[in-house]
Amino acid sequence: MAENMRPQVGIGTHVTVELIDEQGGREEFAFDVTTDAAADVTRNLLSVEAPLVQAIRGKFEGAEVDYRMGDICRVRIVAVEPAQTPASPDAAARRQAVLEEARRKAERTNADMFASSFSGKWGDYNTDGMTDDLTDDLTDKS
Repeated sequence: MAENMRPQVGIGTHVTVELIDEQGGREEFAFDVTTDAAADVTRNLLSVEAPLVQAIRGKFEGAEVDYRMGDICRVRIVAVEPAQTPASPDAAARRQAVLEEARRKAERTNADMFASSFSGKWGDYNTDGMTDDLTDDLTDKS
């Protein structure tokens, strides 16, 4: 089959790849390629800007390309088909909620770390209830 007849990776495609590690181990991974605004990793919707997609975008089914991420060194494109998962209209809002939750947890961890390392002459810090106020203050200033 001529190369221009084989399916090509791009927005709106469902791609199955083999991630090949340095020891030759292989693991399959399937995802849909979508716009940045519709990306949702929890639903296997990868943005066209994701490093993996950038490495294989425009390539044809059957191609093998170099790709360095952790112990992964190569990627083989097993199959390219039409996208299978419709984009979620609330993907951007869901991503923002996940980011906010991660930021809130990071603030709590920072406060706990500070409190556990500080001891003053009037006593130690107790972080219970403290980080909710801190997070609210930070959110108001953003």
